[in-house]
Amino acid sequence: MPSPDLAAADGPVVLTAAQYRAQIYQHPEQALVNLAAFVPGLQLDIRYATAHNLVGAPLYATAAAFLRRPAAVALQGAQQELSRHGLGLLVFDAYRPYAVTVRVWEQIRDETYAAPPWRGSRHNRGCSLDVSLVTLATGRPVPMPTDFDDFTPAAHADYEPVAAPARHYRTLLRTVLAHHGFANYADEWWHFDFHRWREFDLLDLDFAELD
Repeated sequence: MPSPDLAAADGPVVLTAAQYRAQIYQHPEQALVNLAAFVPGLQLDIRYATAHNLVGAPLYATAAAFLRRPAAVALQGAQQELSRHGLGLLVFDAYRPYAVTVRVWEQIRDETYAAPPWRGSRHNRGCSLDVSLVTLATGRPVPMPTDFDDFTPAAHADYEPVAAPARHYRTLLRTVLAHHGFANYADEWWHFDFHRWREFDLLDLDFAELD
């Protein structure tokens, strides 16, 4: 994990664990919350806790997903709306420590698919998530145009041609999340940013520091 001085000198201002705790003491509504506990029925497939990811090695010690409380509340609403279609959310990633963004950039120096350290990621703010859908009756993922973290044109949000079922679920995911304040990133059908992301600082806390 980079030191606070290194982050300040070589990139954006990134809060330490102590600074984060001081901040949420004053503003509890800004806390990161555990999505598995906060959003009933939400499922996780945290690829960055495994070697099945773009780096080929685990980036997280724990398979967990966190968002800032306002974003998590909005995600609750999305899950409730999707449940009326017999569907639920499948989260691949959410809050991402700044140190992980740096490590990913060292492997993939392409701003289309990786945030550069000098800017940081909205994931580092706890305001982005990578997500798909599952069928509630079976718990199985629905068809989508590509797998998560596919770096081909087929992963773009409006890519055509795609099979009709994949198009249907891709559109439904984007439509429902938009209803609840999440905007889709055009180059990745799975990536969504909470509309209030500018209100929150970049963070570099391990998941263990959030329990």
